[in-house]
Amino acid sequence: MHDAIDDAGAPAPQMEMPRYACHKKVWALEIKAIEPDGSAPRGAAGSCIITPVEHGYAPFRVDEDYCRKHNPQVGGFYVVYDDGYESFSPRKAFLDGYTLIE
Repeated sequence: MHDAIDDAGAPAPQMEMPRYACHKKVWALEIKAIEPDGSAPRGAAGSCIITPVEHGYAPFRVDEDYCRKHNPQVGGFYVVYDDGYESFSPRKAFLDGYTLIE
């Protein structure tokens, strides 16, 4: 949590922020490997290839914006929300917040 500052610029006491429980359903793949995309077409420089842990899923390209914004890491999860937004979740945060729907 950040340090609050009062009007005089001094540290101020602060209440704990409200807490929320997650109830979203997402699609996700655990990341086994991440490599620079050496075969990216012109204009796609900076994209990378993610290889999922799960069997039956081929490696796939994510664009430079995704790589720069989310800085995906091996062991974390590539996540897609209902609205199509693609994100990354560190392993512990993901496993603490989501349970696989069988």
